Amino acid sequence: MITGHVTAYREAVISLNVGGPRNQEREIDAVVDTGFNGFLTLPASIIQELDLVWHRRGRAMLADGSNSVFDIYEATITWNSRPRRIAVDEAECDPLVGMSLLYGCELTVQVVDGGRVSIYPLPRQIERG
Repeated sequence: MITGHVTAYREAVISLNVGGPRNQEREIDAVVDTGFNGFLTLPASIIQELDLVWHRRGRAMLADGSNSVFDIYEATITWNSRPRRIAVDEAECDPLVGMSLLYGCELTVQVVDGGRVSIYPLPRQIERG
């Protein structure tokens, strides 16, 4: 189980350990964003600090209708007590956790200041639908 909290700005925040290819690791706070279908976003400064390996370029349509081209890197995170390799989109904003990372999980948010955020893995039979 992964836990977090709701901020005074009404953001559901969790902490993640993000690692690079040379066993560098950093704990980050990331906002859960159900409107983002990727795994995780990180700003360039953290990507450089962790020396993440560039994977490819990506393209997305933003909420305002504009198109964005960005770099995608690879990182390892600890997710439900296990290491997991994921794609990291470079974005100059607070780190975001998207729906691809949450896939196969149940997300519960108590939407009040200081409310609890809980992410549980679903049993395999439910995940498959």
